[in-house]
Amino acid sequence: MEAVGAVSVHVNGKAEIDDFDLSAVVQPEPLPPIVAAENGDKQNGREIVLGRNVHTTCLEVTEPEANDEFTGDKDAYMASVLARYRKNLMERTKYHLGYPYNLDFDYGALAQLQHFSINNLGDPFIESNYGVHSRQFEVGVLDWFARLWEIEKNEYWGYITNCGTEGNLHGILVGREVFPNGVLYASRESHYSVFKAARMYRMDCEKVDCLISGEIDCADFKAKLLANKDKPAIINVNIGTTVKGAVDDLDLVIQTLEESGFSEDRFYIHCDGALFGLMMPFVKRAPKVTFKKPIGSVSVSGHKFMGCPMPCGVQITRMEHINALSRNVEYLASRDATIMGSRNGHAPIFLWYTLNRKGYKGFQKEVQKCLRNAHYLKDRLHDAGISSMLNELSSTVVFERPLDEEFVRRWQLACQGNIAHVVVMPSVTIEKLDDFLNELVEKRSTWYQDGEVQPPCIAADVGSENCVCALHK
Repeated sequence: MEAVGAVSVHVNGKAEIDDFDLSAVVQPEPLPPIVAAENGDKQNGREIVLGRNVHTTCLEVTEPEANDEFTGDKDAYMASVLARYRKNLMERTKYHLGYPYNLDFDYGALAQLQHFSINNLGDPFIESNYGVHSRQFEVGVLDWFARLWEIEKNEYWGYITNCGTEGNLHGILVGREVFPNGVLYASRESHYSVFKAARMYRMDCEKVDCLISGEIDCADFKAKLLANKDKPAIINVNIGTTVKGAVDDLDLVIQTLEESGFSEDRFYIHCDGALFGLMMPFVKRAPKVTFKKPIGSVSVSGHKFMGCPMPCGVQITRMEHINALSRNVEYLASRDATIMGSRNGHAPIFLWYTLNRKGYKGFQKEVQKCLRNAHYLKDRLHDAGISSMLNELSSTVVFERPLDEEFVRRWQLACQGNIAHVVVMPSVTIEKLDDFLNELVEKRSTWYQDGEVQPPCIAADVGSENCVCALHK
């Protein structure tokens, strides 16, 4: 039996796996070379650092040997691979800070359902001929979010998506179907999936400038609206931007549309609430995202703040809009109005389980914990003389990009240009933040000790008041 990374020694006709080497899985990997994007893209003059090519360490699929059924060697080999991989996952989870995933969850009670191929293909509200589904859980989750965003059961349509990107693709597609010649407007700090949607749907797209916080600049938005005032507007409003966690002012966006001569029958607003869409309703001073305002759709991720072992999300739109998109499909005995055909039927059960266990009060506690810990991190960075920024309604702490890419990879930090960020989630404890800060301060003292290299100035990213470089101290 041959397998990548394995040393198989046959003794008396039996393969031994004691020397199996999974170093590619459990040992530190070499840093990737700095690779420029094909189109020569740079971020603030920096070459973009891409991850390593996984083909160098992939686990090969091998054919079973004739006697494997009797020797059990193949099963033992695979068990060894999975055990080492689990150990690797536990280790990497300890050093996870840069991406907005809540890793603190326990779905052991749902293990009994993993033996079933649960598929919610088609419309959530119309049962398909395929009987192994979880629509009753899915619609229960959708009703919960409809209440959260204040829209009546008979006025909304939605479904549980495979990820936040699918929610954006669907919301923008609905907008495009309502206004086929509409122009898509999105701030430059919108998630990349918004601009992917524009390319996929061949839509005219205007990138709107941002304020230093990352929030959409409504003065530039107004100028671009007036330049296209003969065409309807489709707007992506960010409820927490990807890098800085900035929240676009929905009320100001609506006011800007009205001041520019766009009545409600000439614009469609999609709210991308991937992370903060589920946090903001539990922050007292936060602006409200509600269908009582003239918005067309809202999407959130299910695997981010809530926590889920597989990527998923929720997309809610108005029933009046979905008719422009949906088609009846006889093969399904249902209606097609989703991006994907087959849909993960396990995800709705995981979300239903979490919503029932935590409820509004549970989420409110977790939001308060995240915001409190984010302020703790921001204050400690400031005390250590490290440039940093935290938006008022955010748990995303932005700071100067660490000089060492190995440190970046160890803590799984998300970087852009000269800045990096930590997204403080319910699974991020004060103890983990202390470990990160202590290591960062220690490493930083060696990076800049000889004075030849200076910490970067990030005033252009976070404002001069948040930058403590040599120029702005």
